Amino acid sequence: MEVLNLSLSATNRFASCYLEHSNEILPFFHYRFNDTLEDEKRLNELSKRHFPRDEVAAHIEGYMERFSNSKPVKNSLDKLKQPNSVVVIGGQQAGILTGPLYSIHKIISIVKLAEQKERQLGVPVVPVFWIAGEDHDFQEVNHVFINHQQKVDKWTYPEKVFQKIMVSDIELNQDVCLTWVKNLIENFGETKYTKNLLAFAEQQVKKSSTFVEFFANIVMDLFKDYGLLIVDSGDSGIRQLQKEYLTQQIQQHDSITSFLLEQQAVIRESGFPITIETHKQAANLFYYDKRLNERILLDFDPNLNRFVGKGGVISFTKDELVDIALQDPAKLSNNVVTRPLMQEWLFPTLAFIAGPGEISYWAELKLVFEHFQLKLPPIVPRLNITFLDRSIETDVNELQLDLHSILIRGTLEEKEAFLDSIKDKEIVDLFSAVKTQLLEQYGIIEEKANQIDRSLLPLIKKNENYLLKQIGFMEKKIEDSVRLQHDVILNKFTRIDFSLRPDGFPQERVWNIFNYLNLYGPELVNNIMDLPFEFDGRHKVIRI
Repeated sequence: MEVLNLSLSATNRFASCYLEHSNEILPFFHYRFNDTLEDEKRLNELSKRHFPRDEVAAHIEGYMERFSNSKPVKNSLDKLKQPNSVVVIGGQQAGILTGPLYSIHKIISIVKLAEQKERQLGVPVVPVFWIAGEDHDFQEVNHVFINHQQKVDKWTYPEKVFQKIMVSDIELNQDVCLTWVKNLIENFGETKYTKNLLAFAEQQVKKSSTFVEFFANIVMDLFKDYGLLIVDSGDSGIRQLQKEYLTQQIQQHDSITSFLLEQQAVIRESGFPITIETHKQAANLFYYDKRLNERILLDFDPNLNRFVGKGGVISFTKDELVDIALQDPAKLSNNVVTRPLMQEWLFPTLAFIAGPGEISYWAELKLVFEHFQLKLPPIVPRLNITFLDRSIETDVNELQLDLHSILIRGTLEEKEAFLDSIKDKEIVDLFSAVKTQLLEQYGIIEEKANQIDRSLLPLIKKNENYLLKQIGFMEKKIEDSVRLQHDVILNKFTRIDFSLRPDGFPQERVWNIFNYLNLYGPELVNNIMDLPFEFDGRHKVIRI
């Protein structure tokens, strides 16, 4: 196993400019990423601020007691309590079976960057993964994709959730989940690792009572030896530590929205699209209504001077909402605007690991952070990884394809060029001539019929189309026969695309880690973690 570094453009122009340290992007951030001098500046800034280290560490320790633990995890908890420690942090939704590969890539990025920064800076650096358990979009986390007969097949968890409740509150039916997971893994295909993988999955299901716990159990079992700490933003315990900060958000909701809109205007004027959807009355907080069993986004109505949600079904004065924050903070949760603020208040963040879309929305928060006398942490692009199986690499080499081009756009152009090269040009010309002659002769027939009996024209047109269809049918049969003679080569194109660019998307956005654990065994993650990674913006191809 080894890493091959390739220079690929990011999935959006803003992220590409950020990777290049473009002058048009730098003013939207406070730090340049992957710069030791900038790290030193950040350490100096963090040393002047207060963080609830002991309280946060105690909460995480209590929360993580239910998951696989280890000496490295204990060491990370001890580090977090130290007054000079910092964290590398990033987050993701709790996808079933961990969701698409990029969730795993983000965790790898968090751990590897924390290890590197600790060596470089000589201070304790703790890897922290923030599970976005407060999110309520169940449709985004309830499925995985598998390769079924050379097609991307979406496998959706069968239980339905109709209310907008936090994923942290969605209970896991262990029997239903276990049956679904077993069927899924069996459809990966039998390998020497399948039996143990099924046992591993069953163990995680039986230890889990909610979707987030299922996610966390898998993650901690895979990464427990690397000191990873996890926190669930939907857990009521972490909300108890947020009372003061929730109160600030409520009292200054108008400033938060105003500065967000101002920064968005600056970015828009620079020619970049806006990522965060918002409006002037946005309060950037959710309220969890137990009566409706629903998480409701709040706005502020200046005419009523109240926070309102769900078309006015619920409403609060500012004092009432502040009282909720102080007395029952579990009823409140952050949105995409206020979650980064909350994270910044709770953790001494040396670096935030971000995907391409996250880089864009953090830039929109610069003035919001400055309003609270904070700076955006260094935003470090997560590792973009593609697994390259040796058999797929052999196919790439035999077809003399360029790996760089495949990762950007797949093999469609090269496949079409190959199909064009194997066509029998004489047969193609003969069919073309037949169709041309047929159309010309039927044109003459239609003219004559128009003079004799116009009512015959529809029947003549129908007959013409029928003959053209029959000619096309025969033409396709001959094409299929030629393709069949080159089936081995065409299947190689298909295998390459399904491995590296399934359905035209990057591998990491489609396939799931369990597919690779089934192919390469339980040591896959440890073997990946042993590899050297540079946070240089280049794409990492791992040859397996």
